Amino acid sequence: MSGEPSRPASWPVGGVLPTEPVGSLPRPAGLQRAVLDAEIGQLPAAELRAEQDRAVRDTLARFEATGSPIISDGEQRRQSFASYPLGAGGAEGDVREGPVFAVFADGHHRVIPSLARGPFRYRAWAADDVTAARELTALPLKQAVISPSMLSLMVPEAGLGGYSRAEFLDDVVAGCAEDIRRCFAAGASRVSIDFTEGRLALRRDLRAPWAGPDALGGFIELFNRVLAELAPEERAAVGVHTCPGNDNDSVHSADVDYAELIPELLQIEAGYFLVQAASEPEPDRVARLVGAQLRRRAASDAPTPRVLVGVTNPTSPKLETAEQVRDQLVRAARFIPPELLGSTDDCGFSPYLIDEKPRHGSPDFARDVAFAKIAARVRGTALAAAELSGAAA
Repeated sequence: MSGEPSRPASWPVGGVLPTEPVGSLPRPAGLQRAVLDAEIGQLPAAELRAEQDRAVRDTLARFEATGSPIISDGEQRRQSFASYPLGAGGAEGDVREGPVFAVFADGHHRVIPSLARGPFRYRAWAADDVTAARELTALPLKQAVISPSMLSLMVPEAGLGGYSRAEFLDDVVAGCAEDIRRCFAAGASRVSIDFTEGRLALRRDLRAPWAGPDALGGFIELFNRVLAELAPEERAAVGVHTCPGNDNDSVHSADVDYAELIPELLQIEAGYFLVQAASEPEPDRVARLVGAQLRRRAASDAPTPRVLVGVTNPTSPKLETAEQVRDQLVRAARFIPPELLGSTDDCGFSPYLIDEKPRHGSPDFARDVAFAKIAARVRGTALAAAELSGAAA
């Protein structure tokens, strides 16, 4: 089914709480095998594309079955949320292995791709995924994009030969803004920017040499430079997502207190935020911290963004019930005005294509669990909206 390209979506009114995914979903085991076979030359590119197409069609159909008002392709065509702009040719001399990005709680780590020579240019666009998915569904589409802060880690402070750090950051800002504009032009209703490095920046971990409190301020400045490049109606439909990571069912920065991050996070001039909460020891405390910042913004006449709180935990195979989702949102509404509240998943369900999902047992089972959690989120959000509307009547 094909649909007409959509415009940036406005938020629902009349007591309806919005709900949307973050981004990634577990890729089928067959797709993961196909990618590995293609990398060693055992699978033709056409067969890999056919496997990706099957995964996208299955994702969209199962997403629609959850009743979700906005869906995505679950990043089935991406190998990594962090490196897709480099394109397939990124390994041909232009990119090398960079410094450690994060050390996860289970002991494994991920590294940052490092630019070997300048200038930095996007070679692939998130909008390409939107275009392909738009041909298969008429429902509103959501697209997640890489953050300028993640890309900024690809070149050191000293620059790269004759390519200065300032020139590099100018290119990053221009590329990120164009990536978002292209997503809307291709038919995305909303776009969110992954910001997993925001919380990680506050972690005192010498194994991630880029991190530290000073990094966070620079990240926020980059975000606001990108957002300033967008039209007002585009900026209103752009969200920023924060979480402590989700790779191999493990996290990298859950030990960092949200009280340090949230006041800084809400300095980003985005239209809305997606904030992990369900997997926190005290989800209600997250809502209280967010609510306090929103009240401060309102008192200063600054725009008050909408906040979608996480109500499902992608690192755990345990299913949340619709009633649990409802109850968390009703409690959150004590601190966040219902007209500024919504729901999401804590994180993307699978930020990297090769993701073993040890707590789930297999990628295919993790995929089934993810859709069950999304369905519970959708039903529970509707229940919460009905209860909050009734209480206000």
